[in-house]
Amino acid sequence: MSTLLLIRSSLLQDNSQSNRLADRFVAQWQAANPQGRVVVRDLAAQPLPHLSLAHVGAFGTPAEQRTPEQQALVAASDALIAELQGADVIALGLPLYNFGIPSTLKAYFDQIARAGITFRYTANGPEGLVKGKRVYVFAARGGLYKGQPHDTQTPFVRNFLGFLGMSDVRFVHAEGLAMGDEPRGRALAAAEAEVDALLEPVAA
Repeated sequence: MSTLLLIRSSLLQDNSQSNRLADRFVAQWQAANPQGRVVVRDLAAQPLPHLSLAHVGAFGTPAEQRTPEQQALVAASDALIAELQGADVIALGLPLYNFGIPSTLKAYFDQIARAGITFRYTANGPEGLVKGKRVYVFAARGGLYKGQPHDTQTPFVRNFLGFLGMSDVRFVHAEGLAMGDEPRGRALAAAEAEVDALLEPVAA
């Protein structure tokens, strides 16, 4: 049975265009995978704590030496990693906040980036250990950023996921959503059409 992990990161939740695009994809994935399972991680509804010195200390302490407080911090991170490792497909709703990702998503990234667990350093450099996943990122922006030097969000997300071993990453961008009704309508229609084509079978 295939599993899809939906990660929602917009503060606007159901009113978010990034979440709506992600939800549109999930509905199509469910139709194509009626026996599949969807796991939802809503970072706005259930925000995670930001990385702290206590987290770093807990992650770096051998399991048998951890205090109860450290065990709790590690267990919370372990649960997020198990959720990620258990997914075959990941759908990420990604709004743009002040040229970057939401702080809640950064907190999530910091919780799942664990040396020796989701990545490791080798003689040939770092190796991601979260492999065999396909990731779809649904990015919504008020202005026009795609392909521009000030779009630091797209390469950051792609680089972070790749560092953990997830190199099969596909982006759908909906841009210009704050530039008037007509540009917004065109952008959303184009993004929805792109979402609709993601799961279409490739002709032989």
